[in-house]
Amino acid sequence: MAVSGRKVSDFHGSVSKGSAEDFDHSCEPCLAIDQYVEAHRFCVDCQEYLCKTCFACHQRTKASKHHQLLDKDNMGKLNVRNKDSAVCTEKCLIHKNEIIKFFCTNHEFLGCTDCITLNHRTCKIDYIPDKCAGIGDSDECRKILRELDQKIKDIDAVIKMATLQDKQKQSSYDDVIKEIIKFRKEINDRLDQLQKQIQREAENKKIKDKQTFKNVLDTCAAVSSDIKRFLSDLQDNKSSRQDGQLYILIKQAKSILKLDGLKNAQESLDKTSIQYTFERNKELENLLTKQDVFGTLNLVTLVQKKVFDKLTHIGDINVKTKPDWQESWITGCAILSSNKVILADCNNKKLKVVDTHSKTVIEEEKLDTKPYDIAVLPQDQIAVTMPEKEKILIMTTAGKLSISRSIPMKQRCKGITYHQGKLYVVCWDPNSVHIVDIQGNVNNIISLNREIFAAPNYILLSKDARHIYISNYTSHSVVSVTLQGDVLAVYEHQDLSKPMGMAMLDDGSLLVCCYYNNAIHHISGDLKQGRTISDGLQRLQSICYNHHQQEVYIGGYCNQLKIMK
Repeated sequence: MAVSGRKVSDFHGSVSKGSAEDFDHSCEPCLAIDQYVEAHRFCVDCQEYLCKTCFACHQRTKASKHHQLLDKDNMGKLNVRNKDSAVCTEKCLIHKNEIIKFFCTNHEFLGCTDCITLNHRTCKIDYIPDKCAGIGDSDECRKILRELDQKIKDIDAVIKMATLQDKQKQSSYDDVIKEIIKFRKEINDRLDQLQKQIQREAENKKIKDKQTFKNVLDTCAAVSSDIKRFLSDLQDNKSSRQDGQLYILIKQAKSILKLDGLKNAQESLDKTSIQYTFERNKELENLLTKQDVFGTLNLVTLVQKKVFDKLTHIGDINVKTKPDWQESWITGCAILSSNKVILADCNNKKLKVVDTHSKTVIEEEKLDTKPYDIAVLPQDQIAVTMPEKEKILIMTTAGKLSISRSIPMKQRCKGITYHQGKLYVVCWDPNSVHIVDIQGNVNNIISLNREIFAAPNYILLSKDARHIYISNYTSHSVVSVTLQGDVLAVYEHQDLSKPMGMAMLDDGSLLVCCYYNNAIHHISGDLKQGRTISDGLQRLQSICYNHHQQEVYIGGYCNQLKIMK
């Protein structure tokens, strides 16, 4: 092959003179097989010297017949090209000593001269040095660069997802181990309790039987003492011939012999002539022989949700009714069924049930004071906070809306949510969260630091029920707190202005109403990232998510309930 940067004339004497005669240039394809043949042609495209035979072959081969060829007289007049961007250097994977110089457009195959000659004679062939000029500025190059860049981004996304899933898997493993240990402890505690119960029963029986034995022994000792005393007196009086006294003693002895003390003692003794045995609970024993009696490890496929991009406004529902004397102010809303939403209209002191299919208010209930927030309970019930009356109304929704009972709170109660028999209620003065059962018993009170919580309003429970989210109105933040009151995370953002109502999506992320700047903010469940996904709304305050319809309903100081998809 030609050496880059030299002229053709520079190759005089460059080939070893090991043959019978010396040449100015030897055929390079022949040199590759250790044959020294004088070159009579030079291929400008291949940058190779060719003998007559190789030249003839060069002209017949489809891949090279169009190359520029110089005869012997003109070889010395041309500079050999520098090794520039048009020169191919990559070795063929099939023919290890050959360079890739061709591209078969029919089969999208890169190959050397041998590849093309052997397998692609009839194909449309591109000679790479001819086709590559300016390819760096071509649309094809730009497109490939964009696609490769996108592929890198896709790979990064997969890496992030794999990292996230790894963390989730580790977290789920940790949770499984905790649940196993917790369940084992519960079983141990219950078995300890049952063991103590049956041991206590055995102990009580033992004490009772001990007392029976003592009574029998005491009775026998007393009867024996009396009999021995009479027997002695009888013997003495008989020996001394005191017949009068002997008569009396005989009669007294007969009376003693008639007493049932000994008989009663014998009967008591007969009752205790049984032994204790322990009979195992066969059901439990058989249960413990089963392999999966303790529990099973279930593998749940994590369905990756589509990235939540935006909310699309698809319509409004007019919630103002004829009896309303003021504009509606929807401070609370909740999903009753797949097509029913219940609203708390603070201004008009009403609860309103909306049919989302017909887009009408189908029922309303007048209250004696302003409702604030709503939580849906099992068995067609709801809980409604009444801040001015410092109470929670428990109402039934089956048939006509009606009040079942009320739970006094002794503080202004605002946001409310429900989980597994317990109500979680935000209260003011002092700021706190009350955990109350349905009967109204306060199970726990979580104090909220006033330095962090200036005006706590709405509340949600996390998907794992281990912490709570609270919207902090005047502090422009959403805060997550453990059930012990420890602050886990605080989310603040320039677009999060006066956050109010919140709704949780299926993936555990939050939608938050920003009252001041009329926007919906989407926040991740760990409160680490978020962004505004919808704006231009009007004085929005409450929000709920219908996962059946994949719809979001938004209420505020407005007669229109917004429907977002």
